Amino acid sequence: MAKLNAAEYKSFEDIKHVAESGDEYWFARELQKVLLYTEWRNFHKVIDRAMLACKNSGYMVPEHFAEVSKKVEMPSKSRTNKGEIGFVEVNKTKNITDYQLTRYACYLIVQNGDPRKEIIALGQTYFAIQTRRAEVADTFNQLDENSKRLVVRGNIKQWNQLLAEAAHNAGVITNEEFAIFQNSGYMGLYGGETVDDIHRRKGLKEKDKILDFMGSTELIANLFRISQTEEKLKTDGINNPQEANNAHYDVAEKIRKAMIEMGTTLPENMPTPDKSIQVIEREEIRKLRQSKKPLMLDE
Repeated sequence: MAKLNAAEYKSFEDIKHVAESGDEYWFARELQKVLLYTEWRNFHKVIDRAMLACKNSGYMVPEHFAEVSKKVEMPSKSRTNKGEIGFVEVNKTKNITDYQLTRYACYLIVQNGDPRKEIIALGQTYFAIQTRRAEVADTFNQLDENSKRLVVRGNIKQWNQLLAEAAHNAGVITNEEFAIFQNSGYMGLYGGETVDDIHRRKGLKEKDKILDFMGSTELIANLFRISQTEEKLKTDGINNPQEANNAHYDVAEKIRKAMIEMGTTLPENMPTPDKSIQVIEREEIRKLRQSKKPLMLDE
């Protein structure tokens, strides 16, 4: 299984659309570019194989591969008026076929793509993880602890991207500035502890990420910190690093105060799980691939 880094993860996230119902979907023409297929006719062959796999799995193909028509501009040359020499550019439009794809459709496409392409292997990892997360998210309260961690950690990855963009827009540009910004949030939530402090307290190795070694409750507290800070940076129109740091700290500190008032366990006192999120992901993907049952779908 290929390792999915942040850049590739974001490339699949960037082309994801969300309907008013909350369902996620992708367009085939946009997925074609991410998967590095230069010719539509070659990519359409992959789509055909994926449709066949969908049919053979007992699902209705149109529900997962909804054909849509799009208008695109096609520049062409047209002669100038009589007496003039040359041509002028004229923009014309034509209809092209596209498909609105469910997560399951995308999963089938990358499963039937060119295995020699590294991005195909990365896509298989991405959509396998996303599909598994979608399955377990529907029944979150009935999940075991590891599955809850998997769901919340996935949400944090997406919200962290949004927070990073909001921080950048607020003037947090360099790696050093972003490290200070991140520490401000952790210090507010963890009673003054920095990232390094938390890392040492949890007894982690140098390359371990502290978010990968949090239980579901601790992850949820951090998800709230991240999402609310992202919202505050945008809503308040913050435009300098120091104000961004202060906002991150203030949001996190208020969450901590709320936990104290409710009498719940503070983050620094929550137990550190034995398994990292990455280990759990590998185990879940292995189960997914070994399962003889069709994947549960987003309806």
